[in-house]
Amino acid sequence: MKKAFMGVRLKRLREERKLTQQALADALGISLSYFNQIENNQRPLTVPVLLRLNAAFGMDVQLFSDNDDARLIGELREALSDPALGEPIASTDLRELASNMPALARAFISQSRRLKQTSEQTAAYAAKLGGDRQNELMGLPSTPFEEVRDFFYTNRNYVDALDRTAEIVAQELGMPVGRMAPVLAGRLETRHGLRLADLREDAGSGIQRQFDPETRTLWLSRRLRPGQQAFQMATQLAFLEQRELMDDLVARGAFSSDEARSLAHIGLANYFAGALILPYAPFLQLAEQLRYDIDLLGRDFGVGFETVCHRLSTLQRPEARGVPFFFVRVDRAGNISKRQSATDFHFSRIGGTCPLWNVYDAFSNPGEILTQVAEMPDGRAYLWIARMVENSRGGYRTPAKRFAIGLGCDLHHANRLVYSQGISQNDPAARTLIGAGCKVCERPECPQRAFPPITKALAIDDRQSSFAPYSWAITPENAASPPRG
Repeated sequence: MKKAFMGVRLKRLREERKLTQQALADALGISLSYFNQIENNQRPLTVPVLLRLNAAFGMDVQLFSDNDDARLIGELREALSDPALGEPIASTDLRELASNMPALARAFISQSRRLKQTSEQTAAYAAKLGGDRQNELMGLPSTPFEEVRDFFYTNRNYVDALDRTAEIVAQELGMPVGRMAPVLAGRLETRHGLRLADLREDAGSGIQRQFDPETRTLWLSRRLRPGQQAFQMATQLAFLEQRELMDDLVARGAFSSDEARSLAHIGLANYFAGALILPYAPFLQLAEQLRYDIDLLGRDFGVGFETVCHRLSTLQRPEARGVPFFFVRVDRAGNISKRQSATDFHFSRIGGTCPLWNVYDAFSNPGEILTQVAEMPDGRAYLWIARMVENSRGGYRTPAKRFAIGLGCDLHHANRLVYSQGISQNDPAARTLIGAGCKVCERPECPQRAFPPITKALAIDDRQSSFAPYSWAITPENAASPPRG
């Protein structure tokens, strides 16, 4: 078992509780000298001491897990992958910073993201308006959409207060899982005086829900399936009953604009709706019973593939955790329109994602659930499930939305999933080597590479060519620990 040196975190905990070293040592039943050695990283934080921390203070042991370190290290590596910095940062230094000064690391990552977002936005606008406009574009903020997405990502895609409130409402409604639409309609009518009506859709409008506060009318599209109707009614219920709670959550989100705050309200209302029609405890219980079979869960709860996958990525209640999933929705062009992570999988913000990822194969296999054991450059392996989903308003030649949904988890959780059947989990040769994106991936010999890694100097030789599109100079550091590929 890897030794866990968590002295800085322990010191931060002690200072937050306003305790002396002697007081905390006494509470843990250890000597002052032993405690001092742990806090100064001279001794590791052992499991018995960690359990005593949990017993004495009700601490979540995951606060002292290295999962957060892995996630933070990945984000630091990306933030520091600019060759303009002048010198490479060793992995040991990144680990030291993430483990001992996580707040400083997160602050640096935040500043780096703002700089990169500004640079990317400046380049995009300059291309449209002409290079002479660059200077006046340098102050562009990060997009509201990205701010809201980062808010949920930072919260591990789990909003405890909203989730528990939704479960209470589901209990008040009698918990008719899979048949929520009628009881939600009843609550809207009796408690809020709303009249439900069929929405007359103009050609091409695509509106699914529309609320008129003056006439107290909630219009719903007749083309929605019962599960979709329930979701839209639950979303409206969130705005009517949970406005104060959502206002508080948005206020704590430190959003930079009214537009971002409005989008955050919609995101939280949608979160509440999903948690209401898929209540936490019964959903988790059935998910474990069915070994996370997405189609069977969708059948029993009356919702679609994407809704089930999204809910599975939120099951991180401290006392009742499900499998920690990563959820993505991508289009054919590789754009990630949704990404949520309950754990430490690192999504790149630079240069797209990896074309070897099975989510892109889903478009060529409509209706089929694809599985893949994928290994990242850091050696971590994951089980990925992917499927294409399609939605249309109906009618001849009506445009449809087509996305690939990806759901992944760390390989050591794979045996809990029905999708692990027939998959070789222990054979490294059976794994697909993927990366976070070409610009930050340093795997050599990848024939699918679209861009060279921005952290490496290219080795250009007009006397030869190779199957892989790019190669770079081998340094002593590369030679010491070559990546698999």
